[in-house]
Amino acid sequence: MNQSLRILPLAVTLALSSWSAQAASDDDTIRKLEQQLEQQRIMLEQQQKALEMMQQELLQLKASDQEMSSTVVHHSQPNELETSVDIEVTEEAPSDGLGFDIYGFVMADTIYDFRRVDPDWNDTLRVSTIPTQEGQYGQDGEFVFSVRQSRLGFAADYDTSMGKVSALLEAELFGTGGDAGQTTPRLRHAWVTLDNFGMGQYWSNFMDADVFPNTIDYWGPTGMVFYRNQQMRYTFPFSSSEFSIALENPDTALTVGKFRDECSDLDGENCDSVLDDVIKKYNDIPDLTLRYRSDNDWGHWQLAGIARKLGYERLDTGEKDDEFGWGVNASTVINTFGQDKLKLQLVYGEGIGNYMNDGGVDLAPANNQRVGNTAEAVPLLGVVAYYDHYWNDQWSTSVGWSGIFLDTTKGQAGGEFEEGQIAQINLLHYPMDGVMIGGELLWGERVDVSGDDGYDVRAQLSLKVNFPRN
Repeated sequence: MNQSLRILPLAVTLALSSWSAQAASDDDTIRKLEQQLEQQRIMLEQQQKALEMMQQELLQLKASDQEMSSTVVHHSQPNELETSVDIEVTEEAPSDGLGFDIYGFVMADTIYDFRRVDPDWNDTLRVSTIPTQEGQYGQDGEFVFSVRQSRLGFAADYDTSMGKVSALLEAELFGTGGDAGQTTPRLRHAWVTLDNFGMGQYWSNFMDADVFPNTIDYWGPTGMVFYRNQQMRYTFPFSSSEFSIALENPDTALTVGKFRDECSDLDGENCDSVLDDVIKKYNDIPDLTLRYRSDNDWGHWQLAGIARKLGYERLDTGEKDDEFGWGVNASTVINTFGQDKLKLQLVYGEGIGNYMNDGGVDLAPANNQRVGNTAEAVPLLGVVAYYDHYWNDQWSTSVGWSGIFLDTTKGQAGGEFEEGQIAQINLLHYPMDGVMIGGELLWGERVDVSGDDGYDVRAQLSLKVNFPRN
């Protein structure tokens, strides 16, 4: 028993040591587990933060995409006189890369003429083509279907060390000249710019394209300066305005009128010959045009001037002469209520008929004398007054009047154009972006030098679908 008592403390000591070692081992395990749990917690927090950042980036991308897709798209005007086109580099391209765009529209017209006009121009109401002689092109009205307003254009630009280079090439199907009356391509614009310098064929610097009303007839206001011309131009931009100067291709619209040949009545020769094969125009210096435009919150105003040398010569005698042509064009577009616009233009000059929508001639014989006759620059006055009203985002109406009045010479023939007027009203519907359908009623009148006059009334229904732009 005494021995047993001696062994008992030893056993207790060993047991306590074993238990202490086991407890220390358990503490190490617990600490390791706690460390692992802490590491897992940190990893989960990091993953949560990463997930939240990804969600924020996704929301930002969606918001940016919605903002781009919700950009306001204004309804294009039926005639789209772009025809100044804004050429921009696409977002996918680098800032110094090539930006390229294809644009245009398909337009189909259905027209009923209550009176006949020149068949080469029967799908537009050009007042100078209205006959003043009864039954000249027929007695009854006629239907006309046309797609000649349809248009296709290409625009490109890129940045260089010298500045931004832009190019524009645009055509329609309104054939003229030898293709008059045919559905054939016709060049509208071929225009290249380097920063503020431009060359090629574009709207004349003497013109204000924004005055063109929101109508669907192709020709537009008869008294408007409306001319695409070959030229070189430099523009000086300012904060809210610009000044531009251009040298433009000279082209004299000449009529021989009552010019008489130097003939002898004694021999029974025809002294009433018009000498189309003898009296010719010549142009040896370009036309000079100046333009100042100011843009404001209420709209814009523009003042333009032109100076021209108008020449003619007789091929049989070598006799030459020239006249000075000049003109002033004042125009404005005023924002009235909502999207509504009031469009006004007043132009006056001598020898500027070539720059007008229906301008008659630049030069005409001064009188009907047989010998020593000279030519004169023909004075003219043009007026445009239109109002574009938008009932809402899907409906609009344009109403207005335009007139041109020539101070003809005593040497002009009786059947030559002296005065023209046109009035229009329409109702246009935009059921969706890029689509327009509308109807228009037009009245036009022509007066000749002789006093003979003629008029035309027509109704037009048009459908237009724009090509989508990038």
